[in-house]
Amino acid sequence: MKKYFQHAGADIPSSVVVFLVALPLCLGIALASNAPLFSGIIGGIIGGIVIGLLSGSQLSVSGPAAGLSTIVAASIAKVPGFETFLLAVVICGVLQVIFGFLRAGVVGDYIPGSVIKGMLAAIGLLLILKQLPHLIGYDKDPEGDESFIQVDGDNTFSAIVSAINHITPVAVLIGIISLLFLFGWEKWGTKIGSSAKLIPPSLMVVFIGVGINAAFISSGSTFSIDPEHLVNLPVAGSANDFFSFFRSPDWSALGNKQVWMIAVTLAVVASLETLLSIEACDDMDPYKQVTPANRELKAQGVGNIISGLIGGLPLTSVIVRSSANVNAGAKTKTSTILHGMLLLLSVAFIPGLLNMIPKSALAAILIFTGYKLAKPSLFRAFYKKGFNQFVPFVVTILAILTIDLLYGVLIGIAVGIFFVLRSNFRTAVFVFNDKNIYLFRLHKNVSFLNKPIIKSRLEQIPADCRVLIDTSRVEFIDPDVVEVIEDFITHAPLKNIEVEIKKSLNRDQGFVTEGYAEKKSNH
Repeated sequence: MKKYFQHAGADIPSSVVVFLVALPLCLGIALASNAPLFSGIIGGIIGGIVIGLLSGSQLSVSGPAAGLSTIVAASIAKVPGFETFLLAVVICGVLQVIFGFLRAGVVGDYIPGSVIKGMLAAIGLLLILKQLPHLIGYDKDPEGDESFIQVDGDNTFSAIVSAINHITPVAVLIGIISLLFLFGWEKWGTKIGSSAKLIPPSLMVVFIGVGINAAFISSGSTFSIDPEHLVNLPVAGSANDFFSFFRSPDWSALGNKQVWMIAVTLAVVASLETLLSIEACDDMDPYKQVTPANRELKAQGVGNIISGLIGGLPLTSVIVRSSANVNAGAKTKTSTILHGMLLLLSVAFIPGLLNMIPKSALAAILIFTGYKLAKPSLFRAFYKKGFNQFVPFVVTILAILTIDLLYGVLIGIAVGIFFVLRSNFRTAVFVFNDKNIYLFRLHKNVSFLNKPIIKSRLEQIPADCRVLIDTSRVEFIDPDVVEVIEDFITHAPLKNIEVEIKKSLNRDQGFVTEGYAEKKSNH
């Protein structure tokens, strides 16, 4: 137990920040999923406590994911009731545990770094764009919605225009003051005494928001925020009412094929999002800890089993909460576990107090988190790395912003692979020219994909030249490439080209053998 509190000074304040970020997201994702609001809170609790305990990641935070909300909403509509959907969540968890034992976590190792960075920047921009309407008091779209086409009919950009026509003055005041406080704290907060640092700035923002709204209410002003612009947690009148929020799966639906199709879909998508998130979290981790991917899949599976058993939404590792955790200075998984406990205690004992929090204050926290993920310096850094890195980075961002997270990442990976292949084309052969002497040097493994560029370079050699083809550094040459070189040697005398090959080519084996082969043109 002692190990969980050895960095309590950093982890406890961080857990409060993650709790404040997770609270509106859990409710918003449940609303966007057409699920009971409390199912989102249950998911957040299980994601924090259960997955936090079982995961090998020190900083990743799990919970209901916006990327699954569309799938969840469609799935709930296809089955007889929410309890039937819960059975699919339990089966999803079992499948994820199996994925973990099958070592499917290796998939995450093949995601290009430019795509991971692009995903983080896109999430940051999404947070800013999606939370701007909430910042000024327009809450028609749920807080956790990340899709381009929103459930209210607007898209990410048109929603901002619509929000301008529905401004709530006090919400704007709270939002602007909250943002100024957060950015000011980041710049000058280090100069404040150590005791003041124990209170997270995000918590201070909540106090500021509640205080401003309370002042308007007590003055009898008509400008105070309407209840619909405040946090809306379900409030239980008694212990029996509280436990009635929990639900059990409908086990009689085990023979329903639709349930199994939903379970498989959830397991695959949730596992992919988890692998993406832990790769991104490890990338953000200042301590550069590496999360065991297969253990993470097992932890997610157990979390989904328990979440489904008691009425919660399906879970994944979530970038927004994880990035808030990292930026808040967390050092161990204690922060993740405590945030889950805070969710549980708050909904059980102080839901009325939480329902006094203005959504604009929480929107300011999320916008600040988004800025930390998508700083302008990140874009400048990738531009300086060259187009091989910059293009997949930008394409990933644009695809996520205009489609959704999973498809955006897949498009980014496809573009990244294209640039990897393009780079391999260029690096497979090095050509040096000095007057009428040409050096062709092949590197490492030369596959059939390199055939076009090698053929093109050889055809460009003018007449009356000497060519040295150096294959001494090659481990494998595809037979198609061997054929191209041999054809060039055969026809070289027609252009009075002298060809020398360092190490001979073996067509049957497809690799380079020791020795020298030389063929000269006839004079």
